[in-house]
Amino acid sequence: MLPCKGCFATVGVTDESSAAQHHIATQPGAEESGAVMVPGLIASDLDGTLLGPAGEVSSRTRRALAGITASGIEVVLVTGRPPRWVRDLPEATGAHAIVVCANGALLYDVEEHVVIDHAPLASAVAVELIEHLRADARGCSFACEQVFQFGRDVDYPARQAAAPDTIVGDVLELVAGAPTTKLIVRDDEVAHDDLVRIVSEIVGDRAEVTHSGYGIVEISAAGVDKGRGLRVACERHGIALADTMAFGDMPNDLPMLRIAGHAVAVANAHPAVLAVADEVTASNADDGVALILERLLG
Repeated sequence: MLPCKGCFATVGVTDESSAAQHHIATQPGAEESGAVMVPGLIASDLDGTLLGPAGEVSSRTRRALAGITASGIEVVLVTGRPPRWVRDLPEATGAHAIVVCANGALLYDVEEHVVIDHAPLASAVAVELIEHLRADARGCSFACEQVFQFGRDVDYPARQAAAPDTIVGDVLELVAGAPTTKLIVRDDEVAHDDLVRIVSEIVGDRAEVTHSGYGIVEISAAGVDKGRGLRVACERHGIALADTMAFGDMPNDLPMLRIAGHAVAVANAHPAVLAVADEVTASNADDGVALILERLLG
């Protein structure tokens, strides 16, 4: 039986030798207290965190998630993916059907195929940002997510074959015509870290700039990030942020990890994520999330 949610209690692996055996590292002081938070809600990033290197959900992870759900702890998936890329995830993971998508811009009910909450980038702002980026970072090309619709510039180097309903044209025209869930910037001639810096400098405080690898930079409305998505999810479930545990691996996870009651990074995480985590578990290839969930279950 789990201790009360939101409490701190000794559960499963707690001593230093056991932590080392399971590839877990904690911030100074955690070993001495032997305390592990049993949360009311668990939020997890997908790619690079909950999912394996090939994007798969391991059988161990599915079992651990099923145990957590059966115990009464809420599970919320929090991803940079758009709704069109998460339709099969609750079935694959066993997690609840409400998913935070597009870095916190959308709450999506997968079963009902309904957007519950949407905080888009205003058309006027999106147009202004594209115009400034095209003027000051001339090699950039653009794509955009607009709830269920994806569009891209003709010269945008897509990573995979375009879906039949993809709009290929001028993204400036697309964002001028409707609010944009997420704007995506790419320039394969510029090193990724340099592209993040350039876009951040041009955008300034007009919007949120983040990245999760893959050679792209993502832009959302000001104040919209995974932290915002976690807040909205917690409000829906009536759970305090202090009673949450969050898992992540990339800079777009930082706002969520910073406000969660307990932040866990997988071992393969970006250095910035490792730096803010309360705890570091095994890599996504080694079922790091499942390892922590099993510890909670005892």
